[in-house]
Amino acid sequence: MSSGPDAGTQGEAHGLPAAVVVASNRAAAGVYEDTTGPLIRDALRRLGFTTGEPAVVPDGAPVGTAIRAALDAGARVVLTTGGTGLTPTDRTPEVTRELLDREVPGIAEAIRAHGVAQGVPAAVLSRGLAGVVGECLVVNLPGSRGGVKDGLAVLEPVLVHAAEQVVGSDH
Repeated sequence: MSSGPDAGTQGEAHGLPAAVVVASNRAAAGVYEDTTGPLIRDALRRLGFTTGEPAVVPDGAPVGTAIRAALDAGARVVLTTGGTGLTPTDRTPEVTRELLDREVPGIAEAIRAHGVAQGVPAAVLSRGLAGVVGECLVVNLPGSRGGVKDGLAVLEPVLVHAAEQVVGSDH
């Protein structure tokens, strides 16, 4: 993650709680080890958030259950990975939308646009959402390592500020 005068408006999260939810039928079944969740966890920690290990769950309703558990545990940021594509089991946006109090469409739009700018035309196929549930920002990232890296590049300069704004902190 970048730092210094050109790093944008990013500050330190000062231990704000965060969570990572991985939507993957195969990783949840132990077919392979997830590698996207640890990327997100490490990025959150570098920004100063406190977070445990990623919750790896099957696509669909279990994603909503895991997001709700993170919210109940006091998370101020929940980043999901996976389940945002077009396959019939990709249901992360639907289960996320059911939880949201309000959407923050600019985040998801910026993530898709950044992917396209990186030479990944299929980034426009991601249906990920971003929004607020109570005092928590929830963002859906794609399930690929490249999509996660692109999403984190977009989030890095704004995530701490957004988490602070959700609870009404001054600009």
